[in-house]
Amino acid sequence: MTMKQQGTQVSMPSDREVVVTRTFQAPRDLVYRAYTEPDLVRRWLLGPPGWTMPVCEMDVRVGGAFRWAWRQDEGGAQFGFHGQYVEIVPSTRIRNTEIYDPGDMGGDMGGSAGANITVTFEETDGVTLLTTRIEYDSKASRDAAVSTGMTDGMEMSYKLLDALLAERS
Repeated sequence: MTMKQQGTQVSMPSDREVVVTRTFQAPRDLVYRAYTEPDLVRRWLLGPPGWTMPVCEMDVRVGGAFRWAWRQDEGGAQFGFHGQYVEIVPSTRIRNTEIYDPGDMGGDMGGSAGANITVTFEETDGVTLLTTRIEYDSKASRDAAVSTGMTDGMEMSYKLLDALLAERS
């Protein structure tokens, strides 16, 4: 199954995986920095309008941890993710675990086991292909995560990343 959402390609190559691809008009070193520097991450990893990211803690090294939390401007609802970096190959690949913290939002995005994420950065002629592979512990966990509108939120964030990269290029 493959879906296209305004520049973002989403596929489910197995019962436990979601693969999201998107191109950016920027060199991969810059896209990688936007993924690994908290001050930059806070500017684009926001999803729909009306959310802020008051917590963006990242120790980007093998064994290092991260913690992200979002807060809705209207009503103050919160949720987040945390995990650990498993592999870091600068400007090439990031592998990490990711566990959802439902906060006030509730819902399920991967069950208590969380997910394993691999993000790769490939550049051709100044254009970076970003591929995010998300592996869940079960089909039910994958389907629960997808049902939240996760990939729509990713595209909203990617549009913000487009603007950030254009500003930095």
